[in-house]
Amino acid sequence: MAYATDLTNRAPSGLGAFFSTLTGDLRARFSRRKVYKTTFRELASLSDRELNDLGLNRTMIRRVAYQAAYEM
Repeated sequence: MAYATDLTNRAPSGLGAFFSTLTGDLRARFSRRKVYKTTFRELASLSDRELNDLGLNRTMIRRVAYQAAYEM
């Protein structure tokens, strides 16, 4: 005897969809923030000479870290 099962994937709706979206958004935000902080920390630890070799100066570190994290 054969059994039929309904294996259709349904999009989550209601409260489940809300929490699913919320957790996905929070993960993305934390991930981007981590990239920003790591990039900023690494660039800030370089000497002025090393930054100059990269074509950067200290005033550009925040912008470069922001671009690395949020303007992919």
